[in-house]
Amino acid sequence: MTTRLKLSERWTRYLLSQPESGMGYQRVAVRLKDGRTIRPVIVLNAELLEAPETAGIEAGNIVDITVER
Repeated sequence: MTTRLKLSERWTRYLLSQPESGMGYQRVAVRLKDGRTIRPVIVLNAELLEAPETAGIEAGNIVDITVER
């Protein structure tokens, strides 16, 4: 199962300035406050993050998002 999470305006603005991995999506790595990096994670339309439920990603725990090429 996957978890869908709406990203904050800060991350959406950042992702809009980055290249897409494909039509309407970006493949990213997400770094969390606890030091873990979750990858690959898909972000749809620069605003909707889809990650495995087991990743435990919450909006307030995201420290960095990096588009992977």
